[in-house]
Amino acid sequence: MKKCIVLLAIFLLTACQSQTSDETTQEQVVPQAQATETNGREVAYQQDPKPENIKTKAQKSVGEQLLSNYASFTLTSDLSGLNENQKQMIGYLIEAAKIMDDLFWLQSYGDKNDLLEGIKDPALKRYAAINYGPWDRLQGDEPFLEGYGEKPLGARFYPPEMTKQEFNEQATDALRDLYTLVRTDEQGQLQAIPYHVAYEQALLQAAEWLNKAAELAEDQGFKNYLQLRAKAILEDDYQASDLAWLDMKNNTVDVIIGPIETYEDQLFGYKAAYEAFVLIKDQAWSQKLAKFAQFLPQLQAELPVADAYKREKPGTDSDLNAYDALYYAGSSNAGSKTIAINLPNDEQVQLLKGTRRLQLKNAMHAKFEKILLPIAHELVVPEQRKHVTFDAFFANTMFHEVAHGLGIKNTLNGGGTVREALQEYASALEEGKADILGLYMVEKLHHMGELDGGELMDYYTTFMAGIFRSVRFGSSSAHGVANLLRFNYFAEHDAFNYDADSGHYSVNPEKMSAAIASLSEKILTLQGDGNYQAVKDWFDKGGQQSPQLKTALRTINAAGIPVDIVFEQGGAQLK
Repeated sequence: MKKCIVLLAIFLLTACQSQTSDETTQEQVVPQAQATETNGREVAYQQDPKPENIKTKAQKSVGEQLLSNYASFTLTSDLSGLNENQKQMIGYLIEAAKIMDDLFWLQSYGDKNDLLEGIKDPALKRYAAINYGPWDRLQGDEPFLEGYGEKPLGARFYPPEMTKQEFNEQATDALRDLYTLVRTDEQGQLQAIPYHVAYEQALLQAAEWLNKAAELAEDQGFKNYLQLRAKAILEDDYQASDLAWLDMKNNTVDVIIGPIETYEDQLFGYKAAYEAFVLIKDQAWSQKLAKFAQFLPQLQAELPVADAYKREKPGTDSDLNAYDALYYAGSSNAGSKTIAINLPNDEQVQLLKGTRRLQLKNAMHAKFEKILLPIAHELVVPEQRKHVTFDAFFANTMFHEVAHGLGIKNTLNGGGTVREALQEYASALEEGKADILGLYMVEKLHHMGELDGGELMDYYTTFMAGIFRSVRFGSSSAHGVANLLRFNYFAEHDAFNYDADSGHYSVNPEKMSAAIASLSEKILTLQGDGNYQAVKDWFDKGGQQSPQLKTALRTINAAGIPVDIVFEQGGAQLK
């Protein structure tokens, strides 16, 4: 992170600036538990001049070319408002996050030391660390190291030789559980091994760090959450700690930790992967965002779909806050990096109390400045580039997360949750729903006069540019697939127009609004019906890159625009 960041005017208020500076924090230098598995975002964009000593693409090694997919960014923040206890607490939380990182290695690949120590090229070794294995997450999990075949769809959650049919024949609640590994016993039968059993020693150490942090916590809500989360990771029972996390309102330091998202399981989408975020809350920005959760019931009732598909009532006790990220670990740090969070995922908790939406503004600035503006310069028609703004990028990203609370969580036919019915397609379709309903919310709130600033075209054009950014994440990313489906849908409905002579794209605002409504209806209906086959057919047909899109992506790549960001992070970066 740059030492001084001028924060652009937030879309709903007048301009404000915030400056960050380096601040010392103590990193705890401590032994770590060895993780093992037992049992088994146009402000006048200008290209920087190319220094004479920069290597051309032909001069770079394979590893160096791969690393150029990522722009390096230092995670830091203004810690001057923290007391010594809070600074020490951050050190403890980072140590717990590191254990989540080790556990994710085991879930995604296996023994990281065995892999990394065998790679001589430092650039390739770094790329393997970024990807948590030998498979390129920006290229559909294609192997980038010799000697490796396809990545197992089930990662290491399941036996590599197990078929879907075999699993379905033996499937039990325990085998489908979010927090179990599936292994084969001596009789060749599938057995479920709880995470807290398979990773017991590492989780004991992580719980100890969380309890140490709790001892320093002055905010009682945060203390309670940390203690409950420490208990949760030792029992694989997270609902109490999720509810406690939702109850927190005033804490400045925060942590998200545990097995959370199911993106890594591309076989069924059943298994949660370990990850962590260590965060510091921007209290001033957060106060400006707080009002939007109250609109959720009205927005839900006005969704452009039949009443049956919006019968659930979203919780309104949801927080919408801005944070700086201090540390990413595990699944959250693998390949493309998230810039906003909407949790918890527990459908019962969501219906009872809603969710918290966290906007990671330092990481968001990095992606806007290093990636989105350069992409707009290359692909958006010159007369519309002025509409690509950070305000709109922030809003679109934020309302994406809010939109996760809209729609439906349970199928209409009694077939269980949407996640269970749609299996490996559930995550990508949910991301697509959040993308399109987020823009639907922007439209509605703009017409209601609740967004104080920015033209509607800002949101539309920034949204289009954002698709070019996100579709580069690859087919192995739920966000990448969701963006590809939406891009093709908008192109087919003439909301996005392509000029073959210039290679530039433009937004047709009238067609855009109509496409938002129709795509919203399509996705919500598919989710409510739990129609696995219809979703699969759409993904197979609509999840392909058109010749025009391939040309656009080649233009971006030829311009040397990074695909995503990689972090320099930890205690040293916070000093």
